Amino acid sequence: MRRRLVPAALLLPLALLLTACGGNSAADTSTGTGTGTDGKGSVTLNVGDQKGGSEAILRAAGELKNLNYKIKWSTFTSGPPLLEAVNAGAVDIGGVGNTPPVFAAGAGSKISVVAAWHGTSRGDTILVPKGSKLTRTEQLKGKSVAVAQGSSAHYQLVASLKAAGLSLSDVHVKYLQPADALAAFTSGKVDAWAVWDPYTSQILQAKQGRVLTTGEGVTNGLTFQVAAPAALKDPKKAAAVKDYLDRLRRATAWADDHQQAWAKVWAKDTGLPYDVALASVRRTNSTRVAVAVDKPLVSSEQQIVDAFAGLKLIPKKVDFGDFVDTRYNGGLPPSTTPAKG
Repeated sequence: MRRRLVPAALLLPLALLLTACGGNSAADTSTGTGTGTDGKGSVTLNVGDQKGGSEAILRAAGELKNLNYKIKWSTFTSGPPLLEAVNAGAVDIGGVGNTPPVFAAGAGSKISVVAAWHGTSRGDTILVPKGSKLTRTEQLKGKSVAVAQGSSAHYQLVASLKAAGLSLSDVHVKYLQPADALAAFTSGKVDAWAVWDPYTSQILQAKQGRVLTTGEGVTNGLTFQVAAPAALKDPKKAAAVKDYLDRLRRATAWADDHQQAWAKVWAKDTGLPYDVALASVRRTNSTRVAVAVDKPLVSSEQQIVDAFAGLKLIPKKVDFGDFVDTRYNGGLPPSTTPAKG
């Protein structure tokens, strides 16, 4: 995957910014309103999604049957613009990683985290080219690192550098969206790339690089469903949100028990080669456990808020607890429950 010739299938489109443990970059806009999901009743739930995301996993698990409401899907390339749509009331609910809500909260957006999943951070990595002499995170000092601003990878980079006794100012950060970062990485224009799955699996499967470090132990591995407060105030929409979340939790559990079947669906939806999709599913995207939106979760996210506020990368420090709604926790386990696998 160099300028020396990159297999076309490995140049993932920008629309492949996925929610699982990260696919959330700072720019980009919606790709437009997708098709709707048939259902009964007068209520329409407007759902923000990303390619190969919630709609795909719900469909694969058979969880889009017998709905007593309709779903109108809007597909976004990343988390931040999805949350902009939630803030504007154009989307009632949508899935993102652990960092976009921090940036949205810092900007004073109208959002409420209503559901969470705890997964591993093994797919969140800092990659170096195959021939790189770098073997430890400490050696990144003075080196160039590509990362998508406002993404979960952005925080993973901050946290990984801190664990190594470094800060963002110790490296030359290149804020690049994944398509551009992929080109820069494979052409040797950057020394490292902080990114998430499926890009991690893509690079490793193509033997174009190796993992310098992962997010394990330094990031929280959380992903969220985030709703518009206005939708939650509507009793009918709030009931639809509850049913939607129940279905999504069952579908996520199904994916864990049917990794190969889910990888086939995911590969078809995203255009990923099957071996990359399966590697990503096994590494990251079938490890998630539905957990409660609780005090430990708020505390963990507050650490991200404080980190970015300290770096002056968000407008102001906020209390992340003001941006959660715990009504859908039910009997879910605590957010600290270990991920599967």
